[in-house]
Amino acid sequence: MTRFIRGLLVLGLLIALGASLSGHLDELVPKDLSAAATQTIAAAAPVRVLDAADQDVNAAIQQVIQRSNDEQVQAISSRDSSLMADTVTSDHYQELVQINQDLLNNGVASINLVNLEWGAIAVDGSSATATTFETWRTTFTDGTTDQSRDRNDYALVLDNGQWKIKSDAHPDQQQPGIGASTPPQTQPIPFPDNRNTSHNWSGYAATGGTYTAVTGTWTVPQFNADSQPGVDAAWVGIGGVRSRDLIQAGTQQSVTGSGSTQYEAWIEMLPRASRPVPLSVHPGDSVTISISEQSADQWLIDFTNNTTGQTYQTTQQYSSSHSSAEWVEEAPSGGRGGVLPLDNFGTIQFSAGSAVKDGQTLNIADAGGRGITMVGNNNEALAVPSSLGQDGSSFSVARTEAPANVAGPGSRGGGSQLFPFPRSRRGN
Repeated sequence: MTRFIRGLLVLGLLIALGASLSGHLDELVPKDLSAAATQTIAAAAPVRVLDAADQDVNAAIQQVIQRSNDEQVQAISSRDSSLMADTVTSDHYQELVQINQDLLNNGVASINLVNLEWGAIAVDGSSATATTFETWRTTFTDGTTDQSRDRNDYALVLDNGQWKIKSDAHPDQQQPGIGASTPPQTQPIPFPDNRNTSHNWSGYAATGGTYTAVTGTWTVPQFNADSQPGVDAAWVGIGGVRSRDLIQAGTQQSVTGSGSTQYEAWIEMLPRASRPVPLSVHPGDSVTISISEQSADQWLIDFTNNTTGQTYQTTQQYSSSHSSAEWVEEAPSGGRGGVLPLDNFGTIQFSAGSAVKDGQTLNIADAGGRGITMVGNNNEALAVPSSLGQDGSSFSVARTEAPANVAGPGSRGGGSQLFPFPRSRRGN
């Protein structure tokens, strides 16, 4: 699952020369050149001179990205995410509210944009994309700091004459799947490291077919308010074991260590960040979640709180590889903090696990599900799945006594996206 980061010099093909060329275009082309001379220069160095309107649009896009970054710095400092509402769409704003809260809940004291480098900007009517390379420094409440440089691919839309950020992806983050030759240090997206272990997944995954549905039931863990701080998430999903796509839905449980706990239900479709859904979950509740493709790229995500009777459904459009199905207990990623410390959830029970593989509904065993053990930074077991039950559809994941992972480097703020979020500051 991540639930944080961000186009263009005046000359699109001079991007590689850096921001230092910005503002000097007019000096490159003398104003008294003939049309033929101008054509000769263009042939030698195929540079498109942006007209005033293009420059104005690019400047406006750059300004909204810069302002939004500045606003997030202020939002973390003041603990007031409403400062960001004017530069992003309403959907992305809701993601950012949760992302900022997750940062604060997990020991982030402040964030600072150290450097912003501009990449390409492309405008198509009322939509646009922009690329930046951003260096962020995160300071934690214990005084430690983390700094990283990330590529950010923004999507923007024109809203009542104002450009607003719709999403932000981080395509350069490595996402090795099962079978990767070397495990990541603290991968911000929860792909297993090899066929048997992962640094943030424990449970079962099935591959080797076309998967169009998955379902599972589990009991939400319970914590005392004075428990050691940490977080865990339970979910089912399609894709993501040997591919970069992953559609997933589940519950998250977190304990701050300062007297509060939090329980939430969420959905995520990589590379977008996770977002909460309006289904109340409580410690001890039995929850059933299913994800099924109704037609090409149209997915129905169905939540049922079996204890309270509350339900929630949503239909989402998503292009999937259909390459795997998962039933997972996860140590979510916290953006710049990498994989977050795993709480002491005890033992979580999964049941009624099934998937539609190649058009046939199968239990986990018949679908070829394989167990995955979560390991820590020193490859010590953190969470271990049991063998499958006789019904082929049930198992448990037990937390060991090993200390929680120490958070490692990640991007500030996926995939998706605390929950599995944030994958990035603004949602991978």
